[in-house]
Amino acid sequence: MENPLIAKCSQDLCFGILISFFFCFVLLSFDYSTFLGVNSGANLLVNKQGHPVGFVKNQTVLITSQSSPDSCSGRYVYIHDDLPSKFNSDLLKNCRLLTRGTDKPNLCPYFENWGFGPEIENTEGVLANKSWFSTNQFTLEVIFHNKMKQYKCLTKNSTLASAIYVPFYAGLDASLHLWDSNLTVRDASARDLNGWLSKRPEWKTMWGRDHFLVAGRISWDFRRQTDEVSDWGSKFRFLPESMNMSMLSVEGSSWRNDYAIPYPTNFHPAKESDVVQWENRMRKLERPYLFTFVGAPRPDQQNSIRGKIIDQCLASSVCKLIDCSSGGIKCDNPASVMRVFQSSVYCLQPTGDSYTRKSAFDSILAGCIPVFFHPGTAYSQYLWHLPKNHTKYSVFIPVRYVEDLKEGLIERTLVGISKEKELEMREEVIRLIPKLVYADPMSRLDTEDAFDLSVKGILETIENVRKVIREGRDPSIGFADEDSYKYTFPKTSE
Repeated sequence: MENPLIAKCSQDLCFGILISFFFCFVLLSFDYSTFLGVNSGANLLVNKQGHPVGFVKNQTVLITSQSSPDSCSGRYVYIHDDLPSKFNSDLLKNCRLLTRGTDKPNLCPYFENWGFGPEIENTEGVLANKSWFSTNQFTLEVIFHNKMKQYKCLTKNSTLASAIYVPFYAGLDASLHLWDSNLTVRDASARDLNGWLSKRPEWKTMWGRDHFLVAGRISWDFRRQTDEVSDWGSKFRFLPESMNMSMLSVEGSSWRNDYAIPYPTNFHPAKESDVVQWENRMRKLERPYLFTFVGAPRPDQQNSIRGKIIDQCLASSVCKLIDCSSGGIKCDNPASVMRVFQSSVYCLQPTGDSYTRKSAFDSILAGCIPVFFHPGTAYSQYLWHLPKNHTKYSVFIPVRYVEDLKEGLIERTLVGISKEKELEMREEVIRLIPKLVYADPMSRLDTEDAFDLSVKGILETIENVRKVIREGRDPSIGFADEDSYKYTFPKTSE
């Protein structure tokens, strides 16, 4: 007969083994990564160094501290890294084809060093440190892309993003086709890009109104209004999908979803001390000339005031003229141009082939107070980067028509400015320098640079669109409208 005690023990043993097996199974199946917070959906910051675009020499590694999700609230940006290579990196591989419309036989060297171009070796004693490069304005979209790869609030989760960055090199692509008589070819890349974006799930969140891209050309190059072959530019910004996006470029058009950001200068500081040393140096300089003009006349432009500016400068004993059309000094030599700007109190900045000039930023970099003649050269353009009160950092001589620039007007205006006001303006100009340069993407300044302010500006713009949606209003109303007042002169000059 079976012993009851043994039978009971066997039952207890079996039950115990069964329970132990069950708990072991649960423990082995438990996802510790969830418990420990690893790879959680809210912690998707991309802090590792992104692969730079272009040709990089003497690359250093950026060591960043982990940003907390809270510090990036409302600032997350998602990059369309899966954008087909024909829209960006393939253009760099074929850089020898990108020279049309430039005065360069070969743009390839300008894509070195994250798009800053070759380091300037011989600064002629004018440029202070090794933060100076031969930078071409058309590489802005490459510079911005490399800066964005190091942005501290990147996310791989597009649902967390406050903005979607499209790394399309619009300006470089346009340089291949702007002169093409076949409009289908001229607009092909734009249509292909819009087709690709509109199929993405990110597009449907706000139908593209949270998307932005950057161009190193003026935005007018993308706003052909007719299908006449003789009409300039591509139709990119008038295509339905593109009208829902925002474009940041060196010069904004009169449409509300085009925004201007600074031209890249030749100064790309790697640390805060580089900026401080340069600012202090600009404060101490002797400036023997009252005003300077560096540029060329525009005899083929009936409404250009440059001819009169050159005449007034030649007639003055306190003006330094560098005529870029007459040979001699090389106006594309950064050291030569900066030497002239550093020797002057005021730098004349008339319109050129378009409203804006890279020279305006070069002059500010030299501590030279800019003199503007049209509001579209700066005041209605760089709203995220320049003070709203333009009298703090510049002089405005409104010239609507060529005949408005009376003989001797420039010198009389500048001589009439007090020394105290001049010093105040110069100090404001020098304080603007860190806001107008694109710092080395492998480092981070203590102050916000041109890139930081551009990202902040577009994030605020997109958040305003979200506010409109939350209030139940139509976000398309006014978003891509033309602003007919953007380039109008004030009723009275200040």
